[in-house]
Amino acid sequence: MWRGGWQTRAADALLALALLGFGLLATGLAGDNQPESRPVDAVCRLLIAVAALTLSVRRRVPLVTLAVVTVATATYLLIGYPYGPVLLTFLVAVYSVAVRLPVRPAALAAGAAFVLLLAHVFFARGPAPGWTGVLPASAWVVVPFAVGVVVRVTREAAARTRVEQARDRAEQARRQADEERLRIAQEVHDVVGHGLAAISMQADIALHLLPKRPEQAEVALTAISRTSREALDELRVTLGAVRRGAERGPVPGLARLPALRDRLAGAGLTVEVRVVGDPRELPAAVDLAAYRVVQEALTNVLRHARVARAEVTVGYRPDEVTVEVSDRGAGATRAGLDPADDESGHGLAGMRERVTTLGGRLTAGPRPDGGFRVEARLPVGSVP
Repeated sequence: MWRGGWQTRAADALLALALLGFGLLATGLAGDNQPESRPVDAVCRLLIAVAALTLSVRRRVPLVTLAVVTVATATYLLIGYPYGPVLLTFLVAVYSVAVRLPVRPAALAAGAAFVLLLAHVFFARGPAPGWTGVLPASAWVVVPFAVGVVVRVTREAAARTRVEQARDRAEQARRQADEERLRIAQEVHDVVGHGLAAISMQADIALHLLPKRPEQAEVALTAISRTSREALDELRVTLGAVRRGAERGPVPGLARLPALRDRLAGAGLTVEVRVVGDPRELPAAVDLAAYRVVQEALTNVLRHARVARAEVTVGYRPDEVTVEVSDRGAGATRAGLDPADDESGHGLAGMRERVTTLGGRLTAGPRPDGGFRVEARLPVGSVP
């Protein structure tokens, strides 16, 4: 069913009235130049009015409009009235069918209208043009029909383009949402994994010391409280941005390495931090990725290496920043960190994804002299 607004109905009504006025005024002038035609009379004006006013419903019922206009126009020409503005109404009716209906039914309707219009070529009252009039008569059907089909195809192509663009925007929004969920999942993994590893180690120390040296167990319990509070605060910041649907606040970066070192010291892991080059402000994404790599690597040392010491080296270069975490623990044979299986470990996989997303490179494997080493190289210039 056609659903046009009042603006469209008003436009069709105005078009019908304009063609009516033009037809009533100009047909007489056309007759003056066609002395062999029948003089304009009341029947002529009635047929012009019927054809013109029917166009007011051309969008709602295009086939009915074409049928009425064709009958009125063919009758007008059979009687022998002069060629004139009435043919414009026929042209608009053919165009309306072509632009509103599929090509096949529109072509059948236009063909039937053409056959009916041809009647005046052979049977009109007065001089009939005969076969010489077939070509001019066909132009009044073929031209508006072709224009209508082109307009219809163009509109359909534009509509398909709009639908595809809307689908692409929805798909892009979905991908962005998936990427954001993955980013949040990585953040939660890093925050919770590191916090729980430190808490677990501190709890083991407290349980070991509690029967013999309760005063030192209190230190471990205090470290557990501080570590859990810091982890919860960072987790709250991470998830708070998701609930608000807004941009996150300041994200962790390499400037927080001293706090990370102190936290791990409470869990029994001494971390030596060394800086090479002149520290400078880094893009937020690079700063966060570098910090998370160090955090995850140290968490793995705490879990698997069975050592009390690790080294962190941060290198500032003109076009990149590097972070290296190494230890002298169980090395490549410790659980979950065999180089042959490093892609299966969620920690290393997450680190590698963070780094490669920013155009960097991450290597992880055993050291020749024992222990394990993780190094990430992050370009600085390629990130806005």
